[in-house]
Amino acid sequence: MSGILDGKKIVIMGVANKRSLAYGCYQALQAQGAQLILTYQNERFKKSLSRFIDEDVQLVECDVADPENVKTAFATIKAQVGSIDGIIHAIAYADPEALSGETTDADLDAFEKAEVISVYSLISVAKYGREIMNDGGSIVTLTYMGSERAIPNYNIMGIAKAGLEATVRYLARDLANQNIRVNAISAGAVKTLAVTGVKDYSKLIELSNSRTVDGEGVTIQEVGNTAAFLLSHWPLALLGIRSMLIRERI
Repeated sequence: MSGILDGKKIVIMGVANKRSLAYGCYQALQAQGAQLILTYQNERFKKSLSRFIDEDVQLVECDVADPENVKTAFATIKAQVGSIDGIIHAIAYADPEALSGETTDADLDAFEKAEVISVYSLISVAKYGREIMNDGGSIVTLTYMGSERAIPNYNIMGIAKAGLEATVRYLARDLANQNIRVNAISAGAVKTLAVTGVKDYSKLIELSNSRTVDGEGVTIQEVGNTAAFLLSHWPLALLGIRSMLIRERI
């Protein structure tokens, strides 16, 4: 049976372990037939990836803290696979000490690091990614409601996520003339390895789950399936149906 991403070449940035949203995206996209290219920060992460990623998946080094490194990475991707159809940006970081306590405790270095890695990286990825992206491509990133609410022990990362969401809106506007869509998935609190760095994370997940309709939290597989949908042709197809229905009403 064919998948909704058959023939699509997708770059996933941020797969670090099997307990991550990025890995859920990897599983979903692979199941839907996409040809995947994964980026890794350094040799240590490459070695880790090789333990659980299929051998035929292409790996490209990319440290998003350095825009020149991002430029080189996409040049390498172009040389290896040609044009691409989509990118998943699943990268965020803040120093652990900048998460707990009070927001005013964070110093400038911690703030800048969080903004560069968590926010500006999406801008540089879009800048160089669009140069090799086919018409009708898609960029997807991951956010969290800490961008809108003051979540305990999230502090600087919440501020970074707010910047990330604003970046999505502006990129969506600017890349529309190339027919490239830009979206963010806000999945709520999910039990990943990254969330264990948040103080009292278990209470946060428990509270988040209790506020869902069925009392169950979102899984990394469900996040991956959502990303697969956004990277496919279906959002455009559904927009076409909606436009047709509007014309019929008129």
